[in-house]
Amino acid sequence: MVSATLMRFVSPCWKPSVEGENSSNGGDAAGRAEGLLWYKDSGQHVNGEFSMAVIQANNLLEDCSHLESGPMSSAESGPHGTFVGVYDGHGGPEAARFVNERLFENIKTIHGAEFTSENNGMSANVINKAFLATEEEFLSLVKKQWLNKPQIASVGACCLVGVVCSGVLYIANAGDSRVVLGRLERAIKEIKAVQLSYEHNASIESVREELHSLHPDDPRIVVLKHKVWRVKGLIQISRSIGDAYLKRAEFNREPLLAKFRLPEPFDKPILKAEPTILVQKLCPEDQFLIFASDGLWEHLSNQEAVDIVHSCPRNGVARKLLKAALCEAAKKREMRYSDLKRIDRGVRRHFHDDITVIVLFLDSNLVSRSSFRGPLISIKGGCGVSGNGNT
Repeated sequence: MVSATLMRFVSPCWKPSVEGENSSNGGDAAGRAEGLLWYKDSGQHVNGEFSMAVIQANNLLEDCSHLESGPMSSAESGPHGTFVGVYDGHGGPEAARFVNERLFENIKTIHGAEFTSENNGMSANVINKAFLATEEEFLSLVKKQWLNKPQIASVGACCLVGVVCSGVLYIANAGDSRVVLGRLERAIKEIKAVQLSYEHNASIESVREELHSLHPDDPRIVVLKHKVWRVKGLIQISRSIGDAYLKRAEFNREPLLAKFRLPEPFDKPILKAEPTILVQKLCPEDQFLIFASDGLWEHLSNQEAVDIVHSCPRNGVARKLLKAALCEAAKKREMRYSDLKRIDRGVRRHFHDDITVIVLFLDSNLVSRSSFRGPLISIKGGCGVSGNGNT
């Protein structure tokens, strides 16, 4: 067992925790909050440096983020690496909060034949099983709370996960968050943006085609409503953890609110929890990864975000990305950024979404060391947690 100090920072919006990290890594060890913004400008993880920032616009405080650096399994001899999670909740904070607590724990503790010796126990199969295990746990919670809290059946979370372990990068996504790689093109000496995740949003034609192929007998599996494609006319995403009302018919009835209830029964899940997974070996040209919820990508292109990270100092670069996105949001509404900053949470949702950003810098010398025993870090932020209780 490794002994560690648990430090906490509490604000009305945020309560991240940092385990085993000291302030020499840059700034306040537990992060800082300024109004609706929480940020950790700089820190050290097993494979390099990182920068994090989150801005809240919604009264429901639905976003969660998680960065873990250290053991990637429960076995003491297991590999060390870095885990990143961005959980964009909808309908309430319960699903995002639950995933923030359980998904990485499930990745660490799932055992079986899926473990492969060449990857020191990490595999796409392990991550997929962890997603599905977390889904089952949350649906069990919905069942327990169904009679007293039926609205929990309409709560869900888009889940984007990255794992860097033994020189290999694993990306798993269910929903519409996105991760973009900044890769050095040596021939032209430029940093190019490479999108690594596949988004599950009904606005994408291939997603609509997938839904039609999975539900061939349902002509209304996707509906164009107010110029937006929605699954069953209700939700834009086709994959998530939670959203029990579109996965089990037992939750698509009273006492759930009428606006979520479908007129016809269904015998198989409409949405899926299984993520799309990418696995690739990291190379020295791979400079950094930008993990962010869709609120960032609504205002910045992949290349714009990569150019900002490449051209700015690492310290505070996640905040730079947030500000760039908010400046674009203000410009679209023909207002100044300074005026946008003065708008309260809740009203802010009409101007921009909640935005979570984690920038993970990759040190090629550290990425290849599976046995490296670097700083043990656990940072969790968001989910509308306040007060002095445990994170």
